[in-house]
Amino acid sequence: MLDMIRQRFALSVKGAKDFCKGVFFTTLLDIALMLPAVFTFVFLEDYLRPILNPSGSVIHGIAYYIVLALIFMLVMYVIALWQYQSTFTSVYEESANRRISLAEKLRKLPLAFFGEKNLSDLTSTIMDDCTDLEHTFSHAVPQLFASIISIILIAIGMFFYNWQLSLALFWVVPLAFAILLIAKKKIRKDFGDNYLDKRNVSEHIQEGLEAVQEIKSYNQEADYLGKLDEKIKKYEKSQTTGELMTGVLVNGAQSLLKLGLASVIIVGAKLLATGDVDLFTYLIFMVIGSRIYAPVSEVFNNLAALFYLDIRINRMNEMEALPIQQGNTDFNPSDYNIEFNDVTFSYESGKQILKDISFTARQGEITALVGPSGSGKSTAAKLAARFWDIQSGKILLGKQDISLVEPETLLKNYSVVFQDVVLFNASVMDNIRIGRRDASDEEVMCAAQLAQCDEFVRKMPQGYQTVIGENGETLSGGERQRVSIARALLKDAPIVLLDEATASLDVENETKIQTAISELVRNKTVLIIAHRMRTIANADKIIVLDNGSIAEMGTPDDLKNKNGIFSQMVEKQMAT
Repeated sequence: MLDMIRQRFALSVKGAKDFCKGVFFTTLLDIALMLPAVFTFVFLEDYLRPILNPSGSVIHGIAYYIVLALIFMLVMYVIALWQYQSTFTSVYEESANRRISLAEKLRKLPLAFFGEKNLSDLTSTIMDDCTDLEHTFSHAVPQLFASIISIILIAIGMFFYNWQLSLALFWVVPLAFAILLIAKKKIRKDFGDNYLDKRNVSEHIQEGLEAVQEIKSYNQEADYLGKLDEKIKKYEKSQTTGELMTGVLVNGAQSLLKLGLASVIIVGAKLLATGDVDLFTYLIFMVIGSRIYAPVSEVFNNLAALFYLDIRINRMNEMEALPIQQGNTDFNPSDYNIEFNDVTFSYESGKQILKDISFTARQGEITALVGPSGSGKSTAAKLAARFWDIQSGKILLGKQDISLVEPETLLKNYSVVFQDVVLFNASVMDNIRIGRRDASDEEVMCAAQLAQCDEFVRKMPQGYQTVIGENGETLSGGERQRVSIARALLKDAPIVLLDEATASLDVENETKIQTAISELVRNKTVLIIAHRMRTIANADKIIVLDNGSIAEMGTPDDLKNKNGIFSQMVEKQMAT
C-alpha cells in the first residue's frame, strides 16, 4: 500500500506514511465538522419532541447543551490541530526533502543529461514543480481522500437511518462524479498543453538573458520580443482555456448537487404525507442536506487539482527513474596511467563521436589531443574522467575500469580546466580555494602566482578579497582563465586535464602558464587539448584525432616529419 502511494504521488517512504496520517486526521476533521449538525440533531430531538408529542418532555437543560457545545468545540480544535501537523507541517518537510533529493539526483547524473536539458527546464522542475506539489499536497490531496472517506461513512450511517431520504440526498453525487471523470482526459490534456506553453516561455526568456549581447549586436530585439509575445499569448490562451474548461465542469457538477436537496424536499414531503417518516426526521435530513454537499464540492475542487498535479508527479517520477552513475568508493590505483582500449562513444544513437579509440596517457608525461573541430578531442578528455559512460571498450586508470568507480571518488584524482570557465560571485580567494577547501591563504596565493594571477589581483581594490561578480564579470577573459587554472593547480591532483586552457591568453601569458604547468607535471598524468601548436610543443606524445578515429600518434618531431595531418596543421598555423 505504501509503495503504491509512494509511486503514485512521487513521495519518499516517510512522505507516504505522513500522507496516510494526513488522510486519517483530515477524515477525522471532516467527521468532526459534522458535530454542529449532530448537536442540532440532539437539541432538536430534545426540544421538538415535546412540541410534536405532548406526552413527552425536555430531558436536558440549557447548561447540558452549553457543556456539550464546549466539548464539541474542544474536540474539533484538537483534531484540527492534529490535522494541521499531519498535513501542512509534514508536507513542508517532505517538500524540503524532495528538493534535497532532486539535488542529490542531479549530482549523480551523468553530464549527458545536462547536455540534453537547458537551465530553465531544470530550474522549473526544482522550484515551480516542487512548489506546486507542496501547495497541492498541503491543501488538496489529503482533503480529497478524506472527503471521499468521510462522505462514504456518513452516507452509510444515513442509509441505515432512512434509506429513502438518503437515496434522494445522494443520487446526484455519482452523477456529478461521472461528469468530471468523463472529462478527465480533456482536462489533463489542457493542463499538459498549458504546462508545456509555460515552460516554452521560461526557456525563451532564459535564452534571451544568455544571448542578450548577440541579440543587441545583430539588432534582433524586435524579432526576439515578437516571438516572446507569441509564446506568452499562447500560454495565456491555454491557461484561459484550461481554467475555463475546468471551471465549467466543476461548477456544473457542483450545481447538479443542488438537485439533491430538492429531491429531499419532494421525497420527504411525500413520505411525510404517507406517514412513512415523521416531521422530526424530515427536518433533520433538511438540515444535514444543507451541510453534506460542502465536502462533496471540496472533492470536486481537489479532484481537478489532482488532474493538474499529475503532470508534476509524472515529471518527478521521470527524474527519479533516470539512471545514475554509481561505483566503488574504495579506489586505490597502482599508478595514474590512463588507458583507452577500443573505446566507442556517441551522445545519441546514429551520431558516433569516437570509434575504437586506443591509446595510453602515461604518468609523468604530457599527452596532447589535437585535430580539427568536431574530431572528438574534448569528448575523449571528458570520458577519461567519466563525465559520460562509454558504449563499448574500456577506460582504465591504474589498471582499474573507471566505469566501476563512483564518479566523485574518481574525480578526486583529477584537476580540470575547461575552455568555458565558470566562476562564482565571490572573492578571488574563494574562487581559487574551490580547488581545495582546506587550503591556507598562503597556498591559494602561491597557486595564483604560478597561474600568473597575482599581478592583476594585487591591483584590485580589496586584492584577493575582491568580489568578482557573477561568473567573474569584472574580469577579462584571460584573467578568468588564469583564476580557473590557479584553482586546478591548487588542487594538485595526480591527473591534469586541460581543455583549451590557454585559449584566452596572449602569447606572453601563455608562455608563463606553460612554464608553471611544466613545473607541476612531474610524476603526473597530463592530458591537453589544444589548437595552438606552440601550446603542445613540449608534449611527450601527440594523438591526432580525425572524424572520431586516431589518424596519427607519436612525438611532435616524428609527426612533423610524416607530412600528415599534424604537419599540415603546423604549416597552416605558421603561415597564419
